[in-house]
Amino acid sequence: MIELKTLSPCDELDGLDLTKNPRGGHRLERTNAVRIPPGRAPLIIQRRKVGKGHYFQPTSHTQYTWCDLCGDFIWGIYRKSLRCAYCSFTCHYRCRALIRLDCSRGEDADSDSDVSQDAAWDEKPEKQTPVLSAKESERMIKDYNAQIKSNLFMSLNKDGSYIGFIKVHLKLIRPVSVPAAKKPSCHHERRSAARSQQVKRRTSFYLPKEASKHLHLSSRTPASEVIQALLRKFTVLDNPRKFALFQRTEKDGQVCMRKLSDDEEPLKLRLISGPCEKSLSFILKENETGEVNWDAFSMPELQNFLRILQREEEEHMRQILQRYARCRQQMQEALASRTPG
Repeated sequence: MIELKTLSPCDELDGLDLTKNPRGGHRLERTNAVRIPPGRAPLIIQRRKVGKGHYFQPTSHTQYTWCDLCGDFIWGIYRKSLRCAYCSFTCHYRCRALIRLDCSRGEDADSDSDVSQDAAWDEKPEKQTPVLSAKESERMIKDYNAQIKSNLFMSLNKDGSYIGFIKVHLKLIRPVSVPAAKKPSCHHERRSAARSQQVKRRTSFYLPKEASKHLHLSSRTPASEVIQALLRKFTVLDNPRKFALFQRTEKDGQVCMRKLSDDEEPLKLRLISGPCEKSLSFILKENETGEVNWDAFSMPELQNFLRILQREEEEHMRQILQRYARCRQQMQEALASRTPG
């Protein structure tokens, strides 16, 4: 149903070009998007009433994230969402009954072990990218082009910037959502859609663990635009803030993962590190670091979040008071049933 094309190093034309913009700056290109044959996805979904194999548990208060079914941000702290213990499918409590995607447990044990191995060495070193002069950039670009064995060269522009290619590995554990293939046609389907109209029409699936993509970008293209370009490439509807771009380095048998900030420029890191994938590679993963950029939310969203927190706090306090009152009542009944002495 989903056709993904893995690029060869020489396949420049099928990559993502983030360097061209007639108005200046950078423009995100969307080419060769994931294609779902019309009618296939809805038929597959209708065959199952509910997704199989999931084992959902309440998440902790540190996991701020987005729902994998409806795509909305999961507001709240106390018992705010559910997460599958096997495939990490995360959703609202209200969305659990609407899940149609089966659990991906056991589909690729080797890839899962690789991901867990990388996560075991997660670190966040404070490291700033050095500023290169035009002469330093020109010298390093010549050295870089002399080391590579493909036609994915870097070239220097007149304004001092340069363009080149990076390869991004997609190691996503949770599913992604793409647009549904078609609207409900029959009367029964329209009634079913009306009952669940709060959930947007989306089709969820698991991306292959070893998927990768070459991107043609500028030295001024930030990591946030790289994420947006990848999501547009695969027509993914999920919020870009659900994902994060990491740099993976391997040294002395140890693997270090570092999350790139939104304004960091991956091509500069690629040039400084050289073309070797072991010394530096880029990985797209879920943004599960627990860090949320609250400034990116609108004022109504934040105000709504505060109201949700207040309701949760009041409900949580009410449950605690009831629990203590019940325990106190049981003790008083036990004392009343006993005779003195």
